[in-house]
Amino acid sequence: MKTKDTLFLGKTDFPMRGNLPNKEQIWQETWEKDNLYKKRQVLNAGKPSFVLHDGPPFSNGNIHIGHALNKISKDIIIRYKSMTGYNAPFIPGWDTHGLPIEQVLTNKGIRRKELSLSEYRKQCFDYALTQVDKQKSDFKRLGISADWETPYLTLNKSYEAEQIRVFGKMAEKGYIYRGLKPIYWSPSSESSLAEAEIEYKDVRSPSIYVAFKVKDGGEILDEETSFIIWTTTPWTLPSNMAIAVKADGNYSILKVDGKKYVVASKLAEDLAETLEWKDIELLKEIKGIELENLTAQHPFYDRESRLILGDHVTFEDGTGLVHTSPGHGEEDFIAAKLYSLPVLSPIDERGYFTEEAPGFEGVFYDNANKLVTEKLKENDALLKLQFITHSYPHDWRTKKPVIYRATPQWFASINDFRDDILEAIQEVNWIQPWGMQRIYNMVRDRGDWVISRQRAWGVPLPIFYAENGDAIISRETTEHVAQLFAEYGSNIWFEREAKELLPEGFEHPSSPNGKFTKETDIMDVWFDSGSSHSAVLKQRKELSYPADMYLEGSDQYRGWFNSSLTTSVAVNNSAPYKSVLSQGFVLDGNGKKMSKSLGNTIIPNKVIQQFGADILRLWVSSVDYDADVRVSMEILKQISESYRKIRNTMRFMLSNIADYDDKDNKISFSKLRSVDKYMIIKLHKLIDEVRERGFEKYDFLHVYRQIINFINSDLSAFYLDIAKDVVYIEETDNFDRRCMQTVFFEIVLSLTKLLTPILPHTSEEIWSYLNQEEEYVQLSEFPEAKDFSEYNDFMELWKDFMALRNDVLKALEEARNDKVIGKSLEAKVTIYPNKKASSIYKKLDSDLSQLFILSSDYLKVLPVDSLNPENSINFENQSILVEKAEGHLCQRCRKIKKDIGIDPNLPDFCTHCTKIVNEHFPNFKVSE
Repeated sequence: MKTKDTLFLGKTDFPMRGNLPNKEQIWQETWEKDNLYKKRQVLNAGKPSFVLHDGPPFSNGNIHIGHALNKISKDIIIRYKSMTGYNAPFIPGWDTHGLPIEQVLTNKGIRRKELSLSEYRKQCFDYALTQVDKQKSDFKRLGISADWETPYLTLNKSYEAEQIRVFGKMAEKGYIYRGLKPIYWSPSSESSLAEAEIEYKDVRSPSIYVAFKVKDGGEILDEETSFIIWTTTPWTLPSNMAIAVKADGNYSILKVDGKKYVVASKLAEDLAETLEWKDIELLKEIKGIELENLTAQHPFYDRESRLILGDHVTFEDGTGLVHTSPGHGEEDFIAAKLYSLPVLSPIDERGYFTEEAPGFEGVFYDNANKLVTEKLKENDALLKLQFITHSYPHDWRTKKPVIYRATPQWFASINDFRDDILEAIQEVNWIQPWGMQRIYNMVRDRGDWVISRQRAWGVPLPIFYAENGDAIISRETTEHVAQLFAEYGSNIWFEREAKELLPEGFEHPSSPNGKFTKETDIMDVWFDSGSSHSAVLKQRKELSYPADMYLEGSDQYRGWFNSSLTTSVAVNNSAPYKSVLSQGFVLDGNGKKMSKSLGNTIIPNKVIQQFGADILRLWVSSVDYDADVRVSMEILKQISESYRKIRNTMRFMLSNIADYDDKDNKISFSKLRSVDKYMIIKLHKLIDEVRERGFEKYDFLHVYRQIINFINSDLSAFYLDIAKDVVYIEETDNFDRRCMQTVFFEIVLSLTKLLTPILPHTSEEIWSYLNQEEEYVQLSEFPEAKDFSEYNDFMELWKDFMALRNDVLKALEEARNDKVIGKSLEAKVTIYPNKKASSIYKKLDSDLSQLFILSSDYLKVLPVDSLNPENSINFENQSILVEKAEGHLCQRCRKIKKDIGIDPNLPDFCTHCTKIVNEHFPNFKVSE
């Protein structure tokens, strides 16, 4: 037997290494086998409800790091709520329709036009389900606790039926209409797009200044004058019908090198520089309203362009005269509509010019830019051609540019209930206050919602047409379609004729011959997911409407937050959520957007294989998700160091309560020593801080920082450090030792629960060593902070003492650096306190040598006003002299003592250690 064998060193089977990639899967299999999610729901039955409604990710490909941030965040909230008195079910969902799935099938060689629409949609259906299974597996591997057996899918029959009912209710209220209007059109997708499907990228475009000659200038302008317009889309000039001016704006008639032009007065100087004008003469200044209804000659077609007034005209750039093509711009369309101008949009669904644009037939719109500028040159109408880089809308799926194109579409009239939406917004708790202003402005400024799409894979618009073309949308027809979808799924729309989809015996005055046709367009996928409040919240008995929370990325203010709000207010006159929490985007370690082409993506599955899901979960808790967050393998390595610190701290405490039984050995709070009471109160302050300012406010970063700080500062740097000289040295049933074990146990128990929402796998592993009534920590209740307000003065005393202790530690460190001592136990410390410090030391009623980790024989706190020597170190409230202790080293407790060798058999042991060894290890011999 060696001397170290006489110490009561901690023992535990809890391993130092987490081996998370392997162990987590074992835990997850156990949870699934024991149906732990359901057990928690049964346990919480009858408790107050908390519903976090899952926004459906698109079912295509493995999850990315943004998915992980989102789902883990939701899981942290749900686990916390479930452990704090709430019935908090979590029903995951998927968005399963849309163009990306069609594109995948195309890439696989499946040709849509060679199959019947029904057969093609079945292939889309099957593919979507394979992707749901793939992502479900990925999410489960993150440790997400949810009802994975019955998630909601937007392709489910019941879901589609409820979506049809939402549409029907909106139609009943008169919110659905068909109209010709310029909308975002994606030639690459051959479909209309909603605003939520648009992203912006920088592109290089031609910037041209064009002269439109005056045709009828009334008494103001002669025919030798020209209006100057500026545009970055030359391809829209074949559709020009007007030139818009600002009614109250000032316009100058200029004479330049013998030619006359009309431009905004405010922009004339900049324009002169751009167009390199030299000889300029101001002939006259007029108001924009004076130009109304004058006409100009189209620069290359034999038709007029009318001068109109437009509220959208500004003098920020350009010429102050705006080229107006009603078929290719929303503001153009609105302004031209007031003057009953024709809406020309000579572009087909693929982006090619039709015969309505003579000279450009069959030309792709972007390629027409060059042809248009050449035409302008020929007619002496091009004043300047240059190129600029600017932000331009793109299809967020194909990443290709989009255009405005006027086509007949189905719309939801936002204008009819805009005020109701704005009112509902103000009743929601936007956890980030700026979120309310963001969505408020979006709704305030948005146009009507185009809900029709010219695609195959989606929920069809339940609209019939009579023989004369009248649209038929009634409560009777939509409810019948909903019932058909509930029974057969939406594919029945493409499998049956219109007559077979209508109620039996249906008649309509506009179809005297009983013939009907049906709409072939599908609904915008945002209408799909935006109907989940009706298809999920109102249909699942374990859920409720409105949801307590929606939590998604900040892009969803224009996406799911918006579409859900719109449909919910339309049919229920209420927002679908009580509160909204949003998160920023995930960037790489350098703050750049992740992209496969840049090679800077982080794949969650790879992170899990290397580090484990709990590391990824800990990373989620460590970031400020209000803004964009960064992640890299280097950042995750740093997080794994924090995890290691957590794990090893818990391991130390577990190992030192191996011989402790909380029922038999626990010391009541009132009997604990001062330092132990201090730590218990610090623990409960941590619990309060973590709950009230952390989890309750969804501030995971605060939770992370508080726990890490408690582990590093309160435990490692203080309590656990001083504990070693007690739990290792003293007898097993020693009072001081049992006090510390009591504190260890409560800290481990509480920290394990506090960490469960973030680190469920690790917490479960720790729990298995605590011999608690609940089989799983996930089935336990969150710790509640006790009120120790009566100990405020006590804690202030300890706060003051810890400041004095820092002085002592600094003095010891300086002595160590000067080679005066090695370890602190080798030091002789003399403290020269002032009145304040002396009072603190006296009131503390604690073993100071233990708190300073000094040998008890070599610590002195002298009376106030004792004269301190010159070589002492001065601090604000005390001076400290550190010298080398000159006694003998006890080989067991490693302290310098004056009572070494009282037992000849143990010549290198102090009296205290001799007593312990003789009692517990009577056969120990020094010779061994």
